[in-house]
Amino acid sequence: MSEARDLVAALAARGVDADDSALTRALYSSDASLYRVVPAAVARPRHRDELEAVLEVAAVAGSTVTMRGAGTSIAGNAVGPGIVVDTRRLDRVLAIDPDARTARVEPGIVHAQLQRAAAAIPSGALRYGPDPSTHTRCTIGGMVGNNACGSRALGYGRTADTIVDADVIWGDRTAAPGEIEARLAAVVAAELAHVRTSFGRFTRQVSGYSLEHLLPEQLSVPRFFAGSEGTLGLLREVTMSLVAEEERDLLVLGYPSMVEAADAVPAVLGAVGAGARLIACEGLDARIVDLVRARGGAVPDLPRGSGWLFVEVAGPERAAALTSVLAAAGALDSRVVGSPAEAVSLWRIREDGAGLAARSLSRPAYSGWEDAAVPPEHLGAWLRDFDALLREHRLDGVPYGHFGDGCVHVRIDFDFSGGPSAFREFLVACAERLREHGGSLSGEHGDGRARSELLPIMYDDTSLALFAAVKHACDPAGLLNPGVLVDPAPFDADLRPVRPVTSVASVLTLAHDGGSLGAAAHRCTGVGKCVAPTPVGVMCPSFVATGDEKDSTRGRARVLQEALTGGLPGGLADPAVHEALDLCLSCKGCSSDCPTGVDMASYKSEALQQTYAGKRRPRSHYFLGRLPRWARLGAPVARLNNAGLRVGPLASMAKAMAGVDKRRSLPTFASPTLKKAVGRGSGDPDVWVWADTFTDYFRTGPGLAAIGYLESAGLTVRVIEEQACCALPWITTGQLDAARKIVGKAVGALAPYVDSGVPVVAFEPSCLAALRSDAAELVSDPAAGRVGAGVLTLAELVTRLDLPLPDLSGVSIVAQPHCHHSSVLGWATDRTLLERAGATVTVVPGCCGLAGNWGVEKGHYETSVAIAESHLLPAVRAARAADPETVVLADGLSCALQLEDLEGVTALHLAELLGGSR
Repeated sequence: MSEARDLVAALAARGVDADDSALTRALYSSDASLYRVVPAAVARPRHRDELEAVLEVAAVAGSTVTMRGAGTSIAGNAVGPGIVVDTRRLDRVLAIDPDARTARVEPGIVHAQLQRAAAAIPSGALRYGPDPSTHTRCTIGGMVGNNACGSRALGYGRTADTIVDADVIWGDRTAAPGEIEARLAAVVAAELAHVRTSFGRFTRQVSGYSLEHLLPEQLSVPRFFAGSEGTLGLLREVTMSLVAEEERDLLVLGYPSMVEAADAVPAVLGAVGAGARLIACEGLDARIVDLVRARGGAVPDLPRGSGWLFVEVAGPERAAALTSVLAAAGALDSRVVGSPAEAVSLWRIREDGAGLAARSLSRPAYSGWEDAAVPPEHLGAWLRDFDALLREHRLDGVPYGHFGDGCVHVRIDFDFSGGPSAFREFLVACAERLREHGGSLSGEHGDGRARSELLPIMYDDTSLALFAAVKHACDPAGLLNPGVLVDPAPFDADLRPVRPVTSVASVLTLAHDGGSLGAAAHRCTGVGKCVAPTPVGVMCPSFVATGDEKDSTRGRARVLQEALTGGLPGGLADPAVHEALDLCLSCKGCSSDCPTGVDMASYKSEALQQTYAGKRRPRSHYFLGRLPRWARLGAPVARLNNAGLRVGPLASMAKAMAGVDKRRSLPTFASPTLKKAVGRGSGDPDVWVWADTFTDYFRTGPGLAAIGYLESAGLTVRVIEEQACCALPWITTGQLDAARKIVGKAVGALAPYVDSGVPVVAFEPSCLAALRSDAAELVSDPAAGRVGAGVLTLAELVTRLDLPLPDLSGVSIVAQPHCHHSSVLGWATDRTLLERAGATVTVVPGCCGLAGNWGVEKGHYETSVAIAESHLLPAVRAARAADPETVVLADGLSCALQLEDLEGVTALHLAELLGGSR
C-alpha cells in the first residue's frame, strides 16, 4: 500500500510515531462495536502539538482522521479508513486548581487516573463527576467525543456539563481565531426557534449535535463540542470542573422484572427531597447476576426479584431520603447495603454489564441497538414496546442501564448467518417506535456508524440541515471521522459479525464456543477491561508492562479475528499473529477477569498447534515445552546435573540449547525426589498426595512440609506412585496432540484415587489449574471433570477437614497468588485460612512475570522484569522496609523463582508456613 507508506513517511517527517504494518492495522480495525474498518495507518502522538501535524498531513494527502481513545466505542465512532489516532500517550494532568475545582488535562488521560489525581488534593479530596462503566480505561477525550455520562450522571451531570474550556484544532485549519465560533453562532441564529424547541429536551438527548449549547442565552462552544464524535475538530486539551468527594448510601430495590423496575423510576426520582441528592438510579437484570454466579464470581445478597434498581443518595439527609424512596418505590423487596466492600462488588457487576450481557443468552449477543434513551417518565412504556419488538423479530436481549436518566443498555442475540437484512429491519423498527416516545437514538455513546443513518427518523429536515451546516462550518473538507453523523455510512455496512470465519479443526474442544476457534476469538467484544493501565485482577500483565495494544487480550483477539476471517493473508501462521501472541504469558487472567470470558491462553495454544503441527518448532518448545520428560530422565543423575549447571560454560551452553535467556538462573533438580524421599508407605491413607512434576523433581520442600503438617494433625498421608503429568508445558507451547495423550493418562491414573472418596491434594497451582481447566478441553473422558474438581489445593483440604491452624497472630504476609491460582482455582480460600490463623495479609495483584517457561525464554526477559516491577517487587520491598520479618508467600514455583532471581527473596509455600517455617 504505497499511499499508506507515504502517509507514514509524511507523519514521521513531522515527528509523529506512525505505523501501517499488518499487525497494527489489524489491532485498530475494530473498537467495541460491531464494525470493522481497516485503517490506512495508525498515529500515536506523544505530544498534543503533534495533532496539528496529523491534520496537516491528512489534508495534503487527502486522507481522513479518526480520533480514538481507549477504543471502547460501542457505536463504531473510533474506526475509520484513513489515519486512526491513538491518543493514549497524551495522558498528562496538566493542572488541578483546588480553589476553582477544575482540572486541565490532555485527551488521552484515563478517567481513573484523573480521579486518583483529584482525590490526592491536600486541601480536600475532589472527584470528576461522570463515571462511565469503562472508567478504568476510558479516556477523557473519548468521553468528550461521545458526551459520556455513566452511572452517576443524575448527581454529577454529563461530560458536557463539566466542560469549562477546550482547546480544539478545528477541521478547517485555515480559519482565523474566532471564525469557527462565529460561523456556528450564525448557523443557529438562522433557526433559533427551532433549536430551542428541538434540542436539549431531556438530559440524555445525545444523538446528533447538541445545538442547544449554541443558543445565545447559554452559548458555550466547548460544551457544544462534546458529543460531536470527532467529526468537527481534534481535542488538544480540556478543562473540566471537579466536585467534592462525598459519602453516599446505596439502596437496592427488587422487582419482579426490569419493566416493573422501570415503572418505579418516576416515583424514585420524585421521592428525594431537600437535604439529599439522588446520585444514581441504575437498573440491573437477573440474567447478568446469574452469569456472574455461574462463573464463580462474588455476588452480595440481593433483594428478591428478577430486576433491581441501585439507588444511591448523598447529602446530610440521605438516610431520610432512602426511607422516602423506599416508601414510594413499590418494591418487592429491598436492602440498604451497609458494607462498602459489598457496594463495590455490586457496582463492579453493573460496570461489567456490557461484557456480561454479551454472554447472558443462549447465543452470542451484540451491541448495535445499545443505549437508546427516553424521558424517564416514558421508560416503562418504552421497555414494554421494546420487549414486544424483540419477540416480533424473534430476538432476545438483556436490558440494564441508567434507568434514572431513561437510558437503556442492551445486548441482543442478532443472527447474522443470513446477512444483515434482519439486523436492518429490527433497528429501523426500533427507531420508529422510539420516536413515538420522544426518545433519543443514543443516550451517551453517540451515533457513530451504528445510528447516524437513522437520524432522519429521529430528526426533521430542518435539524438535519443544521447538522450539515455545522459540519461544513467546522470541517468543510470532510476530513474528520467520515461516515458519522453527516453523510453517514449505512449502519449495516462494514459489520464484523457477517464476515465468514475460516473453519479450523481445533484440538481443544472450546466447548463454550462449539469447538470453533473463530467463535472463541469473537467472544471479545472490545469492552477493553484488559487495557486498564492499573487493572484490579490478573489480566493483562504484559499490557500493564508495555502499554502496547498488541499486548492486550483485546488486541490479540482482534488479530486472531483478522487471521480467521481473511484479513491476514497467512491466517494463523501470519507473522502478525505470532507477534501479537509472543508476550502472552498464558496466565489465564483473562479467563476470569474478562467479562466476556476470553481465554487467550487456550487460543494461543491452539494457534501454536495449528502453526507448527508437523513442522519444525522453536528450540524452546523441545526443551522447556517438554520439561517434565527431561526432569524424569534426569532424576537419577540429579546431583551430577546440578553440579554441571554450576559450571559457567556448561550452564551457558545448556541455556543456549534450551532457548533460555542467559540472564536467567536455572532451577536445580531435587535429590531425592519427593516420591523417593517419602517412600511407599503402607496402610489406607486419609489423604493422597499428587506429586506433580515441579513438586516431585524441583521444589520438594512444600510437599515435605505439607506431609509433616498433615501427619502432625493425626492423618495418614501417602504419595500417589503412578506417573500423572498435567502436560502444562506441552499445552502452553501448543503441542496439543502430545498433551492430549499425556493428560489422558494422568486422568486415568488419578481417577481411581479421586473416586475412592479419600481426599487428593496438590501443591503446584499451575499443575492443578491445568487439571481443572485444560484437561476437560483436551480429554473427552468424563473422568476429567471429576479429577479436576476432586484434586484439592492445600487450603481447600485444610478447610474441608477443618484442620488445626498455627497461631499466626502478628505475622505480616505479602502473598503473590500464582496467576493460575487466582484465575482458575480461586485464592479466596487461602486468604480466609490465613486470616483465620491471625495473619495480616496483603495480596499482590497481577502476575509475577515468569509464568513457567515463558519468562525464561529468550526475548522475554525485559518484559518479565517489567511485569514483576508493576506490582510484585514494589510490594515486597515496601513490606520488607516496614517490617523485615514480613513473610513472602508464593505457592507457585514460577513466582518463587522470580522472587529469588530478581530480588534475592526466598518465598514460602503455604505448606511451609502451616508447617512452622518462617
